Amino acid sequence: MANGGGGGGGNSGGGGGGGGSSLRMSSNIHANHLSLDASSSSSSSSSSSSSSSSSSVHEPKMDALIIPVTMEVPCDSRGQRMWWAFLASSMVTFFGGLFIILLWRTLKYLWTVCCHCGGKTKEAQKINNGSSQADGTLKPVDEKEEAVAAEVGWMTSVKDWAGVMISAQTLTGRVLVVLVFALSIGALVIYFIDSSNPIESCQNFYKDFTLQIDMAFNVFFLLYFGLRFIAANDKLWFWLEVNSVVDFFTVPPVFVSVYLNRSWLGLRFLRALRLIQFSEILQFLNILKTSNSIKLVNLLSIFISTWLTAAGFIHLVENSGDPWENFQNNQALTYWECVYLLMVTMSTVGYGDVYAKTTLGRLFMVFFILGGLAMFASYVPEIIELIGNRKKYGGSYSAVSGRKHIVVCGHITLESVSNFLKDFLHKDRDDVNVEIVFLHNISPNLELEALFKRHFTQVEFYQGSVLNPHDLARVKIESADACLILANKYCADPDAEDASNIMRVISIKNYHPKIRIITQMLQYHNKAHLLNIPSWNWKEGDDAICLAELKLGFIAQSCLAQGLSTMLANLFSMRSFIKIEEDTWQKYYLEGVSNEMYTEYLSSAFVGLSFPTVCELCFVKLKLLMIAIEYKSANRESRILINPGNHLKIQEGTLGFFIASDAKEVKRAFFYCKACHDDITDPKRIKKCGCKRLIYFEDEQPSTLSPKKKQRNGGMRNSPNTSPKLMRHDPLLIPGNDQIDNMDSNVKKYDSTGMFHWCAPKDIEKVILTRSEAAMTVLSGHVVVCIFGDVSSALIGLRNLVMPLRASNFHYHELKHIVFVGSIEYLKREWETLHNFPKVSILPGTPLSRADLRAVNINLCDMCVILSANQNNIDDTSLQDKECILASLNIKSMQFDDSIGVLQANSQGFTPPGMDRSSPDNSPVHGMLRQPSITTGVNIPIITELVNDTNVQFLDQDDDDDPDTELYLTQPFACGTAFAVSVLDSLMSATYFNDNILTLIRTLVTGGATPELEALIAEENALRGGYSTPQTLANRDRCRVAQLALLDGPFADLGDGGCYGDLFCKALKTYNMLCFGIYRLRDAHLSTPSQCTKRYVITNPPYEFELVPTDLIFCLMQFDHNAGQSRASLSHSSHSSQSSSKKSSSVHSIPSTANRQNRPKSRESRDKQNRKEMVYR
Repeated sequence: MANGGGGGGGNSGGGGGGGGSSLRMSSNIHANHLSLDASSSSSSSSSSSSSSSSSSVHEPKMDALIIPVTMEVPCDSRGQRMWWAFLASSMVTFFGGLFIILLWRTLKYLWTVCCHCGGKTKEAQKINNGSSQADGTLKPVDEKEEAVAAEVGWMTSVKDWAGVMISAQTLTGRVLVVLVFALSIGALVIYFIDSSNPIESCQNFYKDFTLQIDMAFNVFFLLYFGLRFIAANDKLWFWLEVNSVVDFFTVPPVFVSVYLNRSWLGLRFLRALRLIQFSEILQFLNILKTSNSIKLVNLLSIFISTWLTAAGFIHLVENSGDPWENFQNNQALTYWECVYLLMVTMSTVGYGDVYAKTTLGRLFMVFFILGGLAMFASYVPEIIELIGNRKKYGGSYSAVSGRKHIVVCGHITLESVSNFLKDFLHKDRDDVNVEIVFLHNISPNLELEALFKRHFTQVEFYQGSVLNPHDLARVKIESADACLILANKYCADPDAEDASNIMRVISIKNYHPKIRIITQMLQYHNKAHLLNIPSWNWKEGDDAICLAELKLGFIAQSCLAQGLSTMLANLFSMRSFIKIEEDTWQKYYLEGVSNEMYTEYLSSAFVGLSFPTVCELCFVKLKLLMIAIEYKSANRESRILINPGNHLKIQEGTLGFFIASDAKEVKRAFFYCKACHDDITDPKRIKKCGCKRLIYFEDEQPSTLSPKKKQRNGGMRNSPNTSPKLMRHDPLLIPGNDQIDNMDSNVKKYDSTGMFHWCAPKDIEKVILTRSEAAMTVLSGHVVVCIFGDVSSALIGLRNLVMPLRASNFHYHELKHIVFVGSIEYLKREWETLHNFPKVSILPGTPLSRADLRAVNINLCDMCVILSANQNNIDDTSLQDKECILASLNIKSMQFDDSIGVLQANSQGFTPPGMDRSSPDNSPVHGMLRQPSITTGVNIPIITELVNDTNVQFLDQDDDDDPDTELYLTQPFACGTAFAVSVLDSLMSATYFNDNILTLIRTLVTGGATPELEALIAEENALRGGYSTPQTLANRDRCRVAQLALLDGPFADLGDGGCYGDLFCKALKTYNMLCFGIYRLRDAHLSTPSQCTKRYVITNPPYEFELVPTDLIFCLMQFDHNAGQSRASLSHSSHSSQSSSKKSSSVHSIPSTANRQNRPKSRESRDKQNRKEMVYR
């Protein structure tokens, strides 16, 4: 074999110092010259030759071997090598102990055999001797057994104590195990240091510091060996363990070195085998916890320990030489050169620059290359694979001082994350000093990774699961400001998705009960499970954003005021202002889109003023629109009051809800000072002044809409109008005659909370209409709900659509009749949640059937809602909305006969308190009381629910929307005819920065759902009827959204060229109505006539905005106590007459002759004012 490395090479670099028999060493303790005396074996000649400064080379004769000597060390004057003494000490210890153990086992076996035979003989004697003799012979036997048991008990106690000492089950055991490992590494380091010295040299124990340390280490190893020996159950296997063998060949030589005053490097390299226990030590210290990390450390420790041990053996034999060659063929190799040699040997490279020259070294390399190559080929790829498979995002979050962080988990995809970041990090917010930590169990794809890198200053991603407490600790959930859980809105099984998110909430709350959690839920009925979590507390900021509840609530409000869903969705979404110079409908729409909802504390200058006064001042002077306040009652309960009216006075520290374009504008409401800013006309000049009262107020009530100080409700976070305490001082809140009549009757007309109209549960068969029955029944001003679903479809939760339409702040005759058109199998599954609501009918069929649509008079409806429960069952996103799109296009292509004409719409009743409904000239909604004649389906008001935003391009065939246009920029969304659940993603950010925003939105769109009502529904899954009391009837007195027509009525003079600000002030002062937007015809800005009846939304127009007669105004209207009196008898009689019939709700009959005569007159008056357009809702 040419070399140990597997490669060729010459013999340059031979041993013995230039090819001779002498080895050059230094004259001090490190080395002297080692030479062979060729002429004489005299010790004096050898000594003088060894101590000379120059090396002499002689012909080799093997008479004597010279070792380094110093004057201080009394070594053997002959210089004889003593390596055999060191090796013999280890061999004698090993084989001697092995012999003793085997001898003991042999004797014990023989003794056991003998005792077994004797026991059988005694047992036979007992049987033969009888019971009397047996009693006499048992006593000495028992005494012997007791002695043996005592001896065994003492030995067992000692053995157990030793076992506890060396195990890692106790703190002492862990400390001892770690200490032994650390000292073993220390002994290995000493070996590395001593490896630079000769293999054998004379050393004084009292002067060699490293030898003293090594001696101390080995004394400790000897004691630890004794403990291990005592605790071992099988002494033989213990004697043959690797750790025991290491001790045999490392501990005894140290004692021999002290006795002989000389050192032999020998087999001390075996201490490297202790590295195999490295993974166990790390597990004892709880550093390694995963299987991959344990496996990786195991592989590395075995590989490195084998490598270092083999290098130590090569270092020993190559520097010593072969014994049968009298150590002539040695070569000077450092330990690290041997390490290098073993590596190139294992890798089969073999450069040939270093190789083994001794026979022992080459023989070792022959066998080592077989095992080493196998180990290298198997271990190294596995190590690389484990390192490569380590989680790229498996670190831990390091909190930054002075900066908050939130944890976002759940459904983490490119779409959900991009929508969240776009809204959360929007520039219109105050400086967002919050770091976002995403936690997901799947590593991000390249697109999502690129998104994280673009926001690397504020975003971090970690791979893990919130169900794992270790991962929660990694993201520092205990110090997080909040945890946000995103839901998969497009999943096929919404209940399973909600269950997953509920489990995430449970895991997080179990780890840290005080953490604030905001989670998305898909189904309304699953919100009840959150109430079962003990640490779930909505008063501390925990919120559940139910997408089905809000989505259907938005659509329901569009049935009452078309376009409201678009306006509200734009208000809580952060949109940047896009300026358009051209005079198009997009210009006015986008100006409104840039408005968002903010909160700010009101200045002390507003204290004592009524809400309408402050609202007018903010709009006229501060250019802000205030729609609600947070009111604190005498018991310090916080409630949100939406347009409460002129009876309420502003308190110190009142929080206002504003509609503005950015947060800086809202600061004006906080900085406003009457003394300093009363004469300022430019609102931008309203800055913080130095008035003492303002400074004091600022200290007491800090301004917030920053992530540092979020608004929290201390009390009720639901509809503010649920408390009767305010109502004693308000003359408008005294129950009217209609309410007094309700109180006198024993009929349950409202639910137990008084927030919704209620009726006794009805069987579904009583509300089912056949096509012929529906055709004979003339419906108008109703709501048609086209629903796609079957027996296997996921439930949509139609209760959330019906509840806002059955809010108690409508009078009974104002309720719009609801007709469901769809599969009866699906509607039967939903009916349990709908059977307590009045005026609900079902037409079994399909929304794609024109016969079914004509039977329900879809051309006379106030709104047609198109929903689908099958959207998430299709993999192709482009086809998810196919049913809704086909139904929408089907309706728009229908043609209708005008023979029926225009019906008087009974379902309208938006008359403010104090106005005479009987006088058309005094009605502010006069232009909306009549349903216009519709001859084509294009003019039917429709709102279509979409899953995929890009499918909005298929709803309108006459628009020019680009497929890549964002949803909020498309014409169907701007017109309020399309709604997608994706717009609700912005509520996560809005709720985090201000949880009152979600409460306000829910109050507006759900009709007054409260936490108490949710708890009741969670208990019974149905509304419970209740008798009318002053408290429940008082809950009816709350604002509702309506649309105000400018075509005629008291505001008709402002409709033709008037200013929006004048309308705002007049409606607020006269009727306590708060206007906040316009629903305008799309082509109203054109000078040429147009037959297009499409409208779009303008949010919070400026004061000087010019109005047109066809505008519809969004307003928050007060409850009218007297509106139901003129219709009370009709409403009650209709209700009683229909209660026993199959149709339990009142319907409109064919209009009387008087109505037929009035219809043309009303049409002529409208056509005179504007013949180009039609007004509808």
